[in-house]
Amino acid sequence: MLHEEARRDVAAACQRLARDGLVVGTAGNVSVRIGEHVVVSPSGVDYDLLRGEHVGVHDLDGAPVEAPLKPSSEMPLHLAVYARTDAEAIVHNHAPASTALSTVVDEVPTSHYYTAMFGGPVRVAPYATFGTDALAENVAAALDGRLGALMGNHGALTIGADLKGAYDRLAYLEYVCEVQLRAMATGLPVRTLPHEEIERVAVLLGSYGQTLPEDDATA
Repeated sequence: MLHEEARRDVAAACQRLARDGLVVGTAGNVSVRIGEHVVVSPSGVDYDLLRGEHVGVHDLDGAPVEAPLKPSSEMPLHLAVYARTDAEAIVHNHAPASTALSTVVDEVPTSHYYTAMFGGPVRVAPYATFGTDALAENVAAALDGRLGALMGNHGALTIGADLKGAYDRLAYLEYVCEVQLRAMATGLPVRTLPHEEIERVAVLLGSYGQTLPEDDATA
């Protein structure tokens, strides 16, 4: 099976989205780029039943290479993002906080320093019907210089150098959106951090974390 490991990883990421409460039903989609191929989750398959062999491989024009099922309806979106960015993985979801915030703001402000994970204030791409080239173009534009975007009246999307990075970033984006919503609900002015602080935090986060010794990591 072509790109067998990547196909299993995409299926596992979809199932994790459901477990983590970041999707409703089969909403959302996941992909990984491998050279001239895109490994992308299929459309409308129950995540509990999804396996690697159900995940398709397509070329960068969207043509099937080894795909037993129809790809996600957001295939144009994934292709546009890969064409316009250096992303190697994309995760898109419809989680409550990010979706709710996408209906009331044009940009997620720097109210939490985690905004630095996305390169600055997170833009909200203008609404367009799902699965359309218009939506794909809007989101690709909103990602200029960013690693995440909200999709107006729709959801959120994050990108990364690998699937783990893109997925982890999506969870942080949902948190940032939840914090912003709660702050706005107080009716008080929401304090934001200056650009200089966001840049400083981005550098600090870039070297944050440790790698466990091999024995501990595999235990």
